Amino acid sequence: MGEGRDEPHWSPAPNGGGRLETPDGPAWFQPIPSVSDAWLEVRGEEHGAVELAEVIGAVMGAEEETDQVAAELSGRYEEIDLIYTISEILGHTIRLDEAANRILREVSAVVRARRATLMVHDPRANVLRLVAARGVELGEVDPVEVDDPRSIAARVFREMRIISYDPTDQRAQKPMSPAERQYRGQAFLSVPVVYATPGRVPTPIGVINLTDRTGEDAFTAGDRKLVAAIANQIGAAIENARLVELDLGQQRVRRELELAHDLQLKLLPSPAVIATKADVAARCRPAESVGGDFYNLLSLHGERVGVMIGDVSSHGFSAALIMALAMAASGIHAETAESPHEALRRLETSLSEELTETEMFLTLCYAVVDPAQGTLTYANAGHPHAFLVSTDAGVTTRLEATRPPLGLGNGGTERVVPFQRGKAILCLFTDGLADARGPSGERFGEQRVLSHVVNLRSRPARHILEAVFTDIAAFTGGAPANDDRTVVLLKV
Repeated sequence: MGEGRDEPHWSPAPNGGGRLETPDGPAWFQPIPSVSDAWLEVRGEEHGAVELAEVIGAVMGAEEETDQVAAELSGRYEEIDLIYTISEILGHTIRLDEAANRILREVSAVVRARRATLMVHDPRANVLRLVAARGVELGEVDPVEVDDPRSIAARVFREMRIISYDPTDQRAQKPMSPAERQYRGQAFLSVPVVYATPGRVPTPIGVINLTDRTGEDAFTAGDRKLVAAIANQIGAAIENARLVELDLGQQRVRRELELAHDLQLKLLPSPAVIATKADVAARCRPAESVGGDFYNLLSLHGERVGVMIGDVSSHGFSAALIMALAMAASGIHAETAESPHEALRRLETSLSEELTETEMFLTLCYAVVDPAQGTLTYANAGHPHAFLVSTDAGVTTRLEATRPPLGLGNGGTERVVPFQRGKAILCLFTDGLADARGPSGERFGEQRVLSHVVNLRSRPARHILEAVFTDIAAFTGGAPANDDRTVVLLKV
């Protein structure tokens, strides 16, 4: 308002709007719904101002929601790119110092940490030694005694758990001052590097330390989850490097296969992901050589759950890489796609280059269970072992293919079948079970798998799963598997 004028007179209406004198004459001001501190100025009559403000508010709200979704997807794709990059590093580098420095550089860039260190346990001296760093010289950090009570890194190593500090969290226990720790920021994230082959007790190998974060001085929950996943890969890389240093020849090669299996298994989700929504049991028992079996469990909007199983057409490290990429991308596509068929289409697009270069294909079945609607919607890309088993009469129904395997052609559709609470069991498995051979060469067969589901259909899913794997172990005489064996069972 101009100097010397009287204060404007505000006459609010019941809908929140009102007329106000302005330097350009009287005008009607209508608040825009859902947008704070935003008003619509209308010259002349105020007729239609409320409706127009609502339209503008809806458009602005939609734009804001779109920006949020785009930012979230951008962050998830950044994580996928990081996983792919580290897989490439581990696949082409055997020197520990070179691989560790490259991985540390990639990880610190994604979580925006200016200072990052990787400390590895020296069992002979029982100390943590710095082997890779960003933002600090290797010679500037002395070895840390594992039993040092004041060292955060030593504590993370001993307890094998993440320790972080967020200065914005009033409940967080404040550590030593940044000056004492010689850091520019207060927030820090220390993650244990742990290695464990299937069936063995996890062993701490080292610690990743991150601090001096650019932007907000606090590491997010997503940062902690991502670094923890990468720490497992680093642990495998460290073990691999130690084997190379020992130069054990064929034993080194066998160990590398174990590491590859370990990396694959760490990508698979725990049934606890959807335990509050469904009774689920899942297991992937790897063969001696690396393979391409995988499954995914997703907690979707409302009561819905997503279940996915896949099998890459080959074995070896190429198949393992396809499996890792499929696992990383499937979660994003399954959560953002409008239907199972669309999720598979997007996944095929993401993997098209790798599938073409390796001349591989991928059979995959993705089912979405909606207990509230009593339906199961699925898309099956040529996966042969997908069934529904009724809990009343034990009738088995095959979920037929709705499209070709990924990498062998597109098209197809999806199907919807009834899936009432307590009335059916979703049973998915791979050909590693059906094609398993006994001492006389006979096949285990899919009907033998299904017989356990039928006979134990009133029991919890984990009991059925244990029965299947106990039977196949007895059937094969405990012989090593020639192919991965994966089973997923779900009841609601």
